[in-house]
Amino acid sequence: MLEFLLDPNTIIAFLTLAALEIVLGIDNIIFISVIANRLPAEMRDQVRRFGLMFALITRILLLLSLTWVMGLTEPLFNAFGQEISGRDLILFGGGLFLLWKASKEIYLEVEAEAEEAPIEQKDMQKEANKAKVKVFWGAVIQIGILDIVFSLDSVITAVGLVDEISIMVAAVLVSVAVMLFAAKSIGDFVHRHPSIKVLALSFLTIVGMVLIAESMDIHIPKGYVYFAMAFSLFVEFLNIRARTKKSNLSS
Repeated sequence: MLEFLLDPNTIIAFLTLAALEIVLGIDNIIFISVIANRLPAEMRDQVRRFGLMFALITRILLLLSLTWVMGLTEPLFNAFGQEISGRDLILFGGGLFLLWKASKEIYLEVEAEAEEAPIEQKDMQKEANKAKVKVFWGAVIQIGILDIVFSLDSVITAVGLVDEISIMVAAVLVSVAVMLFAAKSIGDFVHRHPSIKVLALSFLTIVGMVLIAESMDIHIPKGYVYFAMAFSLFVEFLNIRARTKKSNLSS
């Protein structure tokens, strides 16, 4: 056992997979942050933790049922000359859901008028409590759906890189721990800067398109997608810094 843990191949495989799982988890963090920021302040941390713990559970359960997961890649039927598998259907459905959710959130953020008072400001306490429960579980269900899609992609990637289930589970545990640590900071930052929120939602539309493309066997290198996201984020950080500098000078 000790020889296995100290084996350089084991260490390299673990570090590589953990790093990849953290990168793949960025999409998950952005989605959870966007959903959580729509909730009352006192519910956000709870929803973030719940969402990430659900992500951890789904990843580990999928890893422990590798035979079923790999069976999802087997063709179920043909459509328009294309072999369709269970994985393709899940990715396609998840991509459509992500496109719908991100587009709706962009509309609410940019165009929609504020018609309803926040839940905290409602007069009737009983109605407010019912509304909070409904909103909370609505957020949980949405996060759960996307967690399954992101977890499936993550686990299939892990299977392609590593043979040992113990290394996979350890890498997933590390990646979720990092996401749990970073989720609140990222969520609060997104909440403070509306332009970052719109940018994050735009990222989610890209991820939705990538998932749909993957379901059709059109493979878009994720490195290109992440580079575009990183560059856009860097430009927006420069804009935020420029606005802050102008604000300080004017005051």
